[in-house]
Amino acid sequence: MERGKMAEAESLETAAEHERILREIESTDTACIGPTLRSVYDGEEHGRFMEKLETRIRNHDREIEKMCNFHYQGFVDSITELLKVRGEAQKLKNQVTDTNRKLQHEGKELVIAMEELKQCRLQQRNISATVDKLMLCLPVLEMYSKLRDQMKTKRHYPALKTLEHLEHTYLPQVSHYRFCKVMVDNIPKLREEIKDVSMSDLKDFLESIRKHSDKIGETAMKQAQQQRNLDNIILQQPRIGSKRKSKKDAYTILDTEIESTSPKSEQDSGILDVEDEEDDEEVPGAQDLVDFSPVYRCLHIYSVLGARETFENYYRKQRRKQARLVLQPPSNMHETLDGYRKYFNQIVGFFVVEDHILHTTQGLVNRAYIDELWEMALSKTIAALRTHSSYCSDPNLVLDLKNLIVLFADTLQVYGFPVNQLFDMLLEIRDQYSETLLKKWSGIFRTILDSDNYSPIPVTSEEMYKKVVGQFPFQDIELEKQSFPKKFPFSEFVPKVYNQIKEFIYACLKFSEDLHLSSTEIDDMIRKSTNLLLTRTLSNSLQNVIKRKNIGLTELVQIIINTTHLEKSCKYLEEFITNITNVLPETVHTTKLYGTTTFKDARHAAEEEIYTNLNQKIDQFLQLADYDWMTGDLDNKASDYLVDLIAFLRSTFAVFTHLPGKVAQTACMSACKHLATSLMQLLLEAEVRQLTLGALQQFNLDVRECEQFARSGPVPGFQEDTLQLAFIDLRQLLDLFIQWDWSTYLADYGQPNCKYLRVNPVTALTLLEKMKDTSRKNNMFAQFRKNERDKQKLIDTVAKQLRGLISSHHS
Repeated sequence: MERGKMAEAESLETAAEHERILREIESTDTACIGPTLRSVYDGEEHGRFMEKLETRIRNHDREIEKMCNFHYQGFVDSITELLKVRGEAQKLKNQVTDTNRKLQHEGKELVIAMEELKQCRLQQRNISATVDKLMLCLPVLEMYSKLRDQMKTKRHYPALKTLEHLEHTYLPQVSHYRFCKVMVDNIPKLREEIKDVSMSDLKDFLESIRKHSDKIGETAMKQAQQQRNLDNIILQQPRIGSKRKSKKDAYTILDTEIESTSPKSEQDSGILDVEDEEDDEEVPGAQDLVDFSPVYRCLHIYSVLGARETFENYYRKQRRKQARLVLQPPSNMHETLDGYRKYFNQIVGFFVVEDHILHTTQGLVNRAYIDELWEMALSKTIAALRTHSSYCSDPNLVLDLKNLIVLFADTLQVYGFPVNQLFDMLLEIRDQYSETLLKKWSGIFRTILDSDNYSPIPVTSEEMYKKVVGQFPFQDIELEKQSFPKKFPFSEFVPKVYNQIKEFIYACLKFSEDLHLSSTEIDDMIRKSTNLLLTRTLSNSLQNVIKRKNIGLTELVQIIINTTHLEKSCKYLEEFITNITNVLPETVHTTKLYGTTTFKDARHAAEEEIYTNLNQKIDQFLQLADYDWMTGDLDNKASDYLVDLIAFLRSTFAVFTHLPGKVAQTACMSACKHLATSLMQLLLEAEVRQLTLGALQQFNLDVRECEQFARSGPVPGFQEDTLQLAFIDLRQLLDLFIQWDWSTYLADYGQPNCKYLRVNPVTALTLLEKMKDTSRKNNMFAQFRKNERDKQKLIDTVAKQLRGLISSHHS
């Protein structure tokens, strides 16, 4: 039952669904019926739906048939009416066709004329519109053509102005044309092209001035040199009045003021006035070597484009880089002057260009920027000069470098750059220059002293005499009265050394020129340098000669004579310095020359060397002494070695005639004392263990020969018997032993006026011991002889008493 109810319910639902689908099919557009049909096929009652659909179609067919049957009579009536009208319509059609054919035939020519008129009117209207439009476009095209020509001829600033007019005046009038839109799109590109081209020109300009800064600086420094020469001529010669204008300053920078917003023309930009019309002979300035127009053009272009700051930053950055390159000295700059000159030329050229840019542009560079660059350049230049000049050992190169630095400083000073630090640095180089001069003159003095013959200068004519006197300030009335040939007391190194000292002073003076120093400062510098030359260089050279191993007494004597005359010439050197500096020696703080001290020291060293040399010669002769201390025979003449020694001393002291008296006397006294001391040592030396009275008497003959030499006065100036006192110790000792005067010695010992005051009991005991040993060993039979025994006892007694004196003296 329930199943039947369920089946009936499902059948009702299906029937309702099929009804709904049929209504949708009837009311839905054909294009949208697909989903409805799909729902039919998706269901399970497809057959029943088809039955329902067939039923519905049959119903609609019956309704259509009913409606057609109802209206059929009216349809037939209408068809009948239409058939009647068709005949009349055909007649009317024929009449209209005929009328139209006639009208077409009659109006054919008129239509043709009207068409022609229409075409003419249309063309006229088009031509008029075209002319109007072309009148608006032609100025645009002309301006664009002008712009292209200006770009092609690299007149970028006028091109920029043309571009502005084109963009703001002409293109807005024809902005709806396609070609105008193309132009508008190209305008930024053209601006960038102008910027790029002008920047390219600027880069070429920067590269060009970097390469040619050497030439620019060389020209500027030449002009500075010419102006300085001209100033010197004006200072040396009285100025004569003239109606002509003086030649304008070679350093003057002719500033051409260029307005950044509206320059006169492309050609005028950066052009400098080279010379006045009246000055046809003037040398072109350093700036005339450079065409600055690329800078001005690029500056104007960037200013118009609103990028002036970008341009200024770029320019300054590039110039700073170039400045660092310029300030980097080559590693071998110190080898030649050309290396320094090229370095200075590049620096001067750089700053000449910057100074010109400063004065001919409005704000591209400013004074603060220039000062900053100059401070950097100054510090780097001074550091480079200190480093490289320290390698220089040639004073001529140092002097040339100084002149070049002065010219460098003067050139830049004209352009307004402070150069005081350069002149301060030159004072440092001055000290180095003095050192190189001292080294050079050390070699000169060494050459002079080594090549000198250390003999008085012979002259055979008045000309030769005047020549020597002209070289060295010497006056001797006695020598002038002598007839030719004659000799100066000094050797050739005296005038040569004197002249070289003057040459050194001249060399010092050359360095002080153009340093803006006062006469007092120059005088002080020359005197200090000359003092160094005298006290260090010349003094060392003289000391080296004096201390040479192969130096002879003759050379030493001549050195003493020479230094004496050089010492006297110091006052003339003082006068020489005074004359060239115009500073009196009496001026406060004036440095005095130490030449007198130098020559005195050299002379004292030579004197000491003479004393030492004489003593060495005496020692060499004494080494030849060959005494037979055991001999009993007497030759009755002095030993050969001593005779030769005395002959040597006589010849040596004969050479001392030109020496100052005290020097000769001291040398003679020193030699005699050394000879006496050496003879005493020879007599008392430990190797001589025994000696006889005969040997002592032979030794006494040699001492007498020495005393005879002392009495002969080998050197004048000694008082009577003064020189003999050198041998007094030997004389009293020998007299005591030869005369065997022990009683007197022992009795008077210790009294101020005793006969043997100079005999030391220790010395006497030492000699007596040697004679005692001889007495014991000489004769094996001496003990059997009464005299010998008595003598031996006497010697023992004297020896005992001498020991007593010695012990009492010590106590």
